[in-house]
Amino acid sequence: MKINIRKEEREDFEAVFNLIQQAFEQEEFTDHQEQFLVERLRNSEAFVPELSLVAETDGKIAGYVLLTKLKIIADDLKETESLALAPVAVLPEYQGKGVGGKLIRTAHQKASELGFHSIILLGHSDYYPRFGYEMTKKFGIKLPFDVPDENCMVIELSENALQHVSGTVHYPKEFEG
Repeated sequence: MKINIRKEEREDFEAVFNLIQQAFEQEEFTDHQEQFLVERLRNSEAFVPELSLVAETDGKIAGYVLLTKLKIIADDLKETESLALAPVAVLPEYQGKGVGGKLIRTAHQKASELGFHSIILLGHSDYYPRFGYEMTKKFGIKLPFDVPDENCMVIELSENALQHVSGTVHYPKEFEG
């Protein structure tokens, strides 16, 4: 199966909305509002168009990933820019076929090329470590809400990017709904 990853375009918005809705329909640990989050983020200062990616296969959009800017704020109020991975979505009939993995790896590469050094996510502890994600707790980084440590993850896109970084993640206001 050939998978082409490219930047999302305006004419993709409806297909991406429907894809995200379908992809998260069966998820039990979600509020099923991810498609609306993406719409809000596209219109925010946190949005980086080059990090809104679609996966095409069989002539249609089968997957989507979005990375948006966030900040890690230390106790001394020092701010470090990072990215949030949310969401990554694949149409149910393409799940388990490498689409999500290719989207994630391509997003990492593009983020690194754009000068970003880390990505934070809240996700399945048995999926994301295969891409290099580790618990945020290891770096002294915490999320601003109460969730299990094993689901709060981060990846360094450059060596020792988080060596002198700790604090609390501050998501863009669009994440609040």
